[in-house]
Amino acid sequence: MITFQDITLQDRPLITAYTLNSPRRNCDLSFSNLCSWRFLYHTRYAIFEGFLLLKFWADGKLVYMMPIGDGALEEAIDALREDARREGQPFCLLGICANMCKELEQLMPDQFCFTADRDYADYLYLRTDLATLAGKKLQAKRNHVNKFKRTYNYEYRPITPGHIQECLELEAEWCKANNCDQREGTGNERQALVYALHHFEELGLTGGILYVEEHIAAFTFGMPINRDTFGIHVEKADTRIDGAYAMINYEFANHIPEQYTYLNREEDLGIEGLRKAKLSYQPALILEKYVACLKEDPIGMIKW
Repeated sequence: MITFQDITLQDRPLITAYTLNSPRRNCDLSFSNLCSWRFLYHTRYAIFEGFLLLKFWADGKLVYMMPIGDGALEEAIDALREDARREGQPFCLLGICANMCKELEQLMPDQFCFTADRDYADYLYLRTDLATLAGKKLQAKRNHVNKFKRTYNYEYRPITPGHIQECLELEAEWCKANNCDQREGTGNERQALVYALHHFEELGLTGGILYVEEHIAAFTFGMPINRDTFGIHVEKADTRIDGAYAMINYEFANHIPEQYTYLNREEDLGIEGLRKAKLSYQPALILEKYVACLKEDPIGMIKW
C-alpha cells in the first residue's frame, strides 16, 4: 500500500532530486507548478521503491503521473493500479510523452488507450534561438527587439523579494486590461501566480523584470525542469508598451544559464492568439502529451 502525502514547500529538495535527474522535459514536473497548483489538483506524492509517484484529481477524475526514477517500473505501475482500485477509480496516467507510450506498451502490451490533446502540448525552444533571435525565421522578432531598444530607455533586473509587490501590481493591471473576470480559468491562473510570487525563493524560482523609464513594463519567471530544460511559467507585460513581451522574452533567455539547452514555454491551452504567438517563435519541438488509461477502465477526456 502506498502512503501519499500533500506536497509542501519543504518537499522541494526531495522532489527535485527525482525530477531534475529525469530525462523528462514536460512542464508538469516543475516543482513550482506542482506546488503552486496543488490547491486545484489536490496534488500528493509518495516515494516507492526508487520512484517518485505523483497523484492528482484533474477535472474531477483521479490521475497519476508516470513514475519518475529508477527501479522496477512494473511494480510501481502495479502499486498505482492498486491505489486506484482502493479509490474506486479507473487507472489513468497523465502527461505521457511518446517515449513513455512505448515504455507502457512494452510493459503492458495492448492494455492502454492513449489519447492526445494538442491544447496541452508543451512548446520547447532552443535557448540559443531565443537568446540571439538569429536567422531569417526569427527576423520579425529580432526587428521588434531592435525597435524596442531604439524607442525606450529600459533596464532589465533580476527579480528579488523587493520586486514582488511591483509584479503583483502589474499582474492586477494586466488582468483588468484583459477582462480576467470574464475568462474561464483565469482565476485559477491568478491564484497560482500570486502564490508563486509570495513564495518565490522557497519555490526556487528565477525571474526578471523589464523597466521602461523606471516603471515596470514586464516580468517573467520560471525554474529548471531537469538538467537541460528550463521552464518558463509566466510572462506578463504592459500591453500599452509596444514590444514589451518580445523584449522580456529576449532578455530572460539571455540571463538563463547556458547549461540549459531547451526552454519550455508550456502549453497554449487551445487559445488561438497564444498558439499563434508561441508558434511564431519557431519551437524546436512541440512536446505532445497523452492520457494513458487502461482499456478495461474507459474514461472521458481529462482537461488538465
